[in-house]
Amino acid sequence: MRKEIWIGLIVALIIAGLLSPFASPNPDGLEKVAETKGFIDKGEGKEVIHSPIPDYVIPGLAGKGVATAVAGIIGTLITFAAACAVSSIVKRSRNAARGKG
Repeated sequence: MRKEIWIGLIVALIIAGLLSPFASPNPDGLEKVAETKGFIDKGEGKEVIHSPIPDYVIPGLAGKGVATAVAGIIGTLITFAAACAVSSIVKRSRNAARGKG
């Protein structure tokens, strides 16, 4: 992997770890609309997909700031891994189409 990609990942991890604890505690746009329109409680307890990192905090870690920073780092790593996987698939697909198998 190229040096620039590793540098970018390290910078993203530092930003995620240091800035995540300062993220706004206010609800996001969809949550705000649900509160304003009065239907926020209708979805309570009806999880479609279980979140491993609910509310961007790692359960069981002491201190909300640390738990949020760790969640940011984990989210960054998951996103990086997904991007690498998609990139690899696209690269293989292009090579196969060109006959480079």
